[in-house]
Amino acid sequence: MQVPPQISFHGIDHSSYNEEYIRERISRLEKIHDRIIACRVVVERPHQNRQTGNPYRCRVELSLPRKRELVASKEAMTERHVELRTVIGRAFDAMERQLRAATKPHERRLPLGRAQEEEPLQGTVVRLFEDDGYGFILSEDGREFYMHEGAVLNGAFERLEIGSEVHFLAEAGEQGPQASSVRLMSSPGSASTSSPEIAAPPLDWEQLDDQEDAQLR
Repeated sequence: MQVPPQISFHGIDHSSYNEEYIRERISRLEKIHDRIIACRVVVERPHQNRQTGNPYRCRVELSLPRKRELVASKEAMTERHVELRTVIGRAFDAMERQLRAATKPHERRLPLGRAQEEEPLQGTVVRLFEDDGYGFILSEDGREFYMHEGAVLNGAFERLEIGSEVHFLAEAGEQGPQASSVRLMSSPGSASTSSPEIAAPPLDWEQLDDQEDAQLR
């Protein structure tokens, strides 16, 4: 998580017991989606209301990449045998369902046989989100990999473009396939100089041209 979780208690005495439980549930959310930007949890007990009683409330808010926001809120009356921890658990249960539904197919766990493929792969950058610091690579075998700016070598993330060719290592992340050790090979429109035949003409090219001219005459 990029920002430390924010946990607030309003109208209720702070409880280490409940805070520890909240942090355990936040850890479960991170196992569902490992790129959560921020999490805010508000636990409160509003003022007494004669008609509705005095309810506990728990509100969970998540910020995800692409400026997505998820909110889950649960409320329960102070009935017998209904504890605050139960209300907190119901709010997090609702958030887990939302988070799973919001997880895209390319963010799901990669079924690799190993935690990391040993041989580097070649692929093309197909989507970039510069402001959020991530993008996606399409490998030659048709798989899509999440790429964080920190995984791009030599600070080359800012030089990436849609269509850039890269080499990378494939890893099985918590929520899907991801790329590491990403190396920029070429950008769209740039000429490759990896082949000697293309990079430079043969040494005797002038002599060959003279012979061809003589034949034509």
